[in-house]
Amino acid sequence: MSKILYENQNKYLNSLKIQTDSLLYEMEKFSEENKIPILDKRSADFLEQLILIQKPNRVLEIGTAIAYSSIRIAKKLPTNAVLETIEKSKNNIKLANHFIKRSGIKSINVLDGDALDIMTTIKMKYDFIFLDADKEDYLNLFSLSLPLLKKNGIIFIDNLLWHGYAASSRIPRSFKRSTQLIKDFNEIFMNSSQLVSTILPIGDGIGIGIKK
Repeated sequence: MSKILYENQNKYLNSLKIQTDSLLYEMEKFSEENKIPILDKRSADFLEQLILIQKPNRVLEIGTAIAYSSIRIAKKLPTNAVLETIEKSKNNIKLANHFIKRSGIKSINVLDGDALDIMTTIKMKYDFIFLDADKEDYLNLFSLSLPLLKKNGIIFIDNLLWHGYAASSRIPRSFKRSTQLIKDFNEIFMNSSQLVSTILPIGDGIGIGIKK
């Protein structure tokens, strides 16, 4: 449950929209039961809206997990658009390919390996980049993302309020380092000279940057 919204607000918002896609519903239950983090449902709804508005031809996702957000993005892409998604966990890649195959979507290309290595070899640019990977790598991945983002392109970044701890003075010991990493990242993201940036209290905190 989000620690950003009040519990009654969460319950109300969750009651408004029921997942009607059986595969996505199965993936949501699977991630919950197996403790595999996926994009918050309201964040995913917002992500879909941005995809529909921008109509990107090339999308890069950094952090595939089980391909929940990959499938949601791909369903909203224009015809002939391509989504490339990077994942280094062999187990996640196996799960992602399983769910992608079941979705019947052909426009998703899973890149096997460490994004820090793969992104240095990419020559093409993207209209939209979604960053949702290891928090300790956020700054380096962000730095690699900016040259790959087209002018007026969008970068969408998850977890920037980090369970609410980024704005809290009381942080559990196990979250202290990750919280500081996110707070340091947020300062750089919000003050980037290359972007028009904002952070919105949706899901676990969504950063939106538009390339100048």
